[in-house]
Amino acid sequence: MRKTIENVFPQSAGPGMVGDGFRVFNYFPNRELSQRRVSPFLLLDFNAEIDFSPSDHIRGVGVHPHKGFETVTIVYKGSVAHHDSTGSSGVIHPGDVQWMTAGAGVLHKEYHEESYSKMGGPFEMIQLWVNLPAKYKQTPPKYQAITADRITKVVLPDEGGTVNVIAGEYGGQRGPANTFTEINVWDLRLNRSGKFEGRIPASHHTLLLVVKGSVEVNDRVIGEHDLVVFGQEGEEIEIRTKENSVALLLSGEPIHEPIAHYGPFVMNTTAELETAMQEYRTGKFGSLR
Repeated sequence: MRKTIENVFPQSAGPGMVGDGFRVFNYFPNRELSQRRVSPFLLLDFNAEIDFSPSDHIRGVGVHPHKGFETVTIVYKGSVAHHDSTGSSGVIHPGDVQWMTAGAGVLHKEYHEESYSKMGGPFEMIQLWVNLPAKYKQTPPKYQAITADRITKVVLPDEGGTVNVIAGEYGGQRGPANTFTEINVWDLRLNRSGKFEGRIPASHHTLLLVVKGSVEVNDRVIGEHDLVVFGQEGEEIEIRTKENSVALLLSGEPIHEPIAHYGPFVMNTTAELETAMQEYRTGKFGSLR
């Protein structure tokens, strides 16, 4: 049985700037799409393609904290550098993914990689926030630097394209990301006249963001930059395209726990949020310049 399409959300009317380096459209959370409805996912920001001019000034976002969840950064164009209060650092190039577990708390900084900044050019990326169950919210911060060559690639029949399996399993092959709950993150690269067929447990919350092109999802036309929210009936998804297209398919087992969210802190209760903010103010997340 096919999954029903519960709703389709177009790109929001206007982007917002995160620092001076990320021009993002936010798809959730908002009044129409709550965090509980998309659990275990918490936030989806899409930096749709934009050309940045060459600059000696490194654009980005300054030092900021995270606690109680994970961030997943997927870069399509341009390059993003980062470093944090644990001493970790790195560069995310096109095709790469950075999976950061903030866990017990970390200070973080993200910015355009220096050589990209000096050259300028197209920039396109997604940042996804993934919740952690209560029993893992105090896990030590860590990174999974998932370079393009490590991502599992499943070739679709009849030259239909490729499924880059970042997390979860598709076609009997698992992606490299280690997750705390059952999650699928599939980067779909479909060729003209390509077709994708997949099965996802009915219990999962399932989403599809069309990054590039126009597609037919279970016989319904979905436009570029639209977000599809599936219902929880059925398991089958079929995607067809008449042009080269890119889409991000997300699914996950909901975390049935309270969500207390304030800015970059995601806990289970208001008291835990207050503790997290106090930890940040008193330097428990370390220091970063």
